[in-house]
Amino acid sequence: MIKEALQYLVDLGNTRLETIGNQVFSTQKMYPVEEATPAAINVRSLSGLVEYLQSKFDGDLQLMIHVSSPTEVVAFSTFNRDYNRNHFIKATAMLPEMSFGRWYDTEEFIIKLQSCFVKNGDRDIMLKVVGNIKEEAVSTVGDDGVSQTVVAKTGVATVANVVVPNPVVLAPYRTFVEVTQPESDFIFRMQSGPKCALFEADGGAWKLTAMYRIKAYLEEELHWEIENGKIVIIA
Repeated sequence: MIKEALQYLVDLGNTRLETIGNQVFSTQKMYPVEEATPAAINVRSLSGLVEYLQSKFDGDLQLMIHVSSPTEVVAFSTFNRDYNRNHFIKATAMLPEMSFGRWYDTEEFIIKLQSCFVKNGDRDIMLKVVGNIKEEAVSTVGDDGVSQTVVAKTGVATVANVVVPNPVVLAPYRTFVEVTQPESDFIFRMQSGPKCALFEADGGAWKLTAMYRIKAYLEEELHWEIENGKIVIIA
């Protein structure tokens, strides 16, 4: 097709072809007319993605699903004549806002713990410690920079030094709600104010766990399409 287009321009007298070595050069710049590709549908859940694929709304096509991150999944076809792919649908997770490495005052931190994390043992311990702090000063014990104590209520009318749990295993909402949120290690620190912060301490391993769980969920929901060679899933 390229040769025919070049020859057409030569026949019009607007272009001259020159051969240098084994390459053919044109004296006029040529611009490709690319085949149109559809705009992807955007959904905010894995169930929406599954419903679209099962509906065959845009035809019974062979598609690949790519779990590109814990918060994004895309479905696309093979490449066309221009080596571009048709992206049909993209799912992006809706997540609560929680910044790790940021210092929060105790009231805001308690709200974040209750609204952005799955309930588990370590979360409940942290809530008890942070919710019962009685003084603004936070003391550090030991030389390792990890262990801390705070003055907190330990009974109806008593206060005492309480050890701050560290590290802690928590499951924040960081991926699609259709899958189990992965737990990971966090460093829990406090400073005078008092203020609290969580620092991720698993090197990002939770991301691989979340992506594998998304893939497993899609394989279960779309098993018929996979068995019939209509869908391939990668993570």
